[in-house]
Amino acid sequence: MTVAGTRLLRPWALPGRLAYARQRIARILRPPVTVTAAPPGLRILRDQEIVTRDGTVLRANVFLPAAGPEETGTGERRHPVVLCAHPYGKDAFPKRTRRGWRPSPQYRIMRQASPLAFSELTTWESPDPVTWTGFGYAKVELDLRGAGASDGRARLMSTQEGQDVADAIAWAAAQPWSTGAVGLLGVSYLAISQWQAAAEQPAALKAIVPWEGFTDAYRDLFTPGGVRERGFSVLWTTMLRRGGVRLAESPTEGRNVHPLRDAWWQAMVPDLARIDVPMLVCASFSDASLHSRGSWRAFEHVASAERVAWTHRGGKWASFYSPEAVAAQRAFLDRHVRGEDAPRPPAVRLEVRERGDAVAEVRAESEWPLARTRWTRLALGPAGLAAEAPEAGALAFSGRRRAAGFTYRFEDDTELSGPMALGVWVSVERGADATVFAGVEKLDRDGRVVDFEGSYGYGRDLVASGMLRASLRRLDPARSTPAVPVHTLDQVEPLVPGVPVELAIPLNDSATRFRAGESLRLLVSGRQLRPRNPLWGQFPSLWTSEAPGRIAVHWGPAHASSLLVPVIPG
Repeated sequence: MTVAGTRLLRPWALPGRLAYARQRIARILRPPVTVTAAPPGLRILRDQEIVTRDGTVLRANVFLPAAGPEETGTGERRHPVVLCAHPYGKDAFPKRTRRGWRPSPQYRIMRQASPLAFSELTTWESPDPVTWTGFGYAKVELDLRGAGASDGRARLMSTQEGQDVADAIAWAAAQPWSTGAVGLLGVSYLAISQWQAAAEQPAALKAIVPWEGFTDAYRDLFTPGGVRERGFSVLWTTMLRRGGVRLAESPTEGRNVHPLRDAWWQAMVPDLARIDVPMLVCASFSDASLHSRGSWRAFEHVASAERVAWTHRGGKWASFYSPEAVAAQRAFLDRHVRGEDAPRPPAVRLEVRERGDAVAEVRAESEWPLARTRWTRLALGPAGLAAEAPEAGALAFSGRRRAAGFTYRFEDDTELSGPMALGVWVSVERGADATVFAGVEKLDRDGRVVDFEGSYGYGRDLVASGMLRASLRRLDPARSTPAVPVHTLDQVEPLVPGVPVELAIPLNDSATRFRAGESLRLLVSGRQLRPRNPLWGQFPSLWTSEAPGRIAVHWGPAHASSLLVPVIPG
């Protein structure tokens, strides 16, 4: 590997914006979503009442396979159960118009990278009832407390919500159409709702499949690195209210009262160590702005004897409904909920990409991060990134207008798979705080940026990224590792103008193949590294940036700034 230089850049001004916008507009007008009619015979039991332990009535729809010849009498065939729970409305099905089916408007708001298909009975981000009844399962879809047809007021991500789902699991296990064995399945909030429920350890729960779901609301979405997210988080809670969800409290409003990670936020964090049922978690590399960190945290901390991570860097919804993913979900649930004698899957299904539309390799691994990782420090300096530390120096720039770019060119084909971490010394010209954004880009042999799939369908994402509010830089020594620094985020330590401080910034997990002659470029800035424009930017992500004026990045023996990367031996 050889050094390729340091320079000031404007990474949010990517070329090709108009071409990307044209594609985006085309998919807004006609998203690549196919809705199919449900087959005759599938049975639906609507608004089944479930009385929780505190007397609140929740309601669920139950989908059962078509009746067989043995059910023409008084008998009822029993089925293993796949259950999902969410606040989006169990009856919010695609609408049929004169022009065809109209799926959820979210499929237009957020770009779809690849075609996807599901039946007319599939609500937002839920398992397709036609698919799962076709596999012989009963599908239960629950309106969470305060949402849809259920009573009460919603307390999102709370212990109470977990108890409600646990009560629904017990109810489903006791029904005449059930074998008594239940599995949980769903993407996004339908994954989040599984954590607290599984921590309740309901007897009938045999396995969970949380397909991309964060586990710490403060760290993963609302205030990652102490940086306030005011794009998707605000849009999401607004849409919940407009959709009729009766919120007892809103995380976005609560954040105004609880700007630091205190007990109020901790109450939303599930006790992952109490989850002991088999788990297949989708820990995607695409959803770094939302679910990726939390999914990997679950993989690390649950007590499950069998835990499997299924990774990808494709579109969230196309991946969830893809034949390969559904086959993996089915095999796992067949093994643990149906009780079939099936081989144990590998611990990690690892997908390595060369670019957003090119998979380099898919292989089985035994752990994460990979035990054979060669952790490599690349020192920041005036010539870019290098194995050897440079002499003392600094680069000062406007944190609002520029980003510092440090480049490293690969002499040989190299795979970087795992988390990355930036240890960087910075100072500010004025003020007591700064928001520092960091990211890693891939450049092709001609120096052009290579795009990857990102959160919410953004198609021009970086390889990996992270952010930190400098005044919240205090590390938690009990939880931090060199590759994954963890901050307490509960104590403000103001900056002193002109005095360098060391920041440890975690960058999300990724798996990327670099070819000989291609480059890695580290970006450091005081603003988010991609634009927010809804036609060519990272919409709806939007992070608040403290106004730092000029930032200086320092290097040298006394201020050893470096990027830690996970090199996988060939």
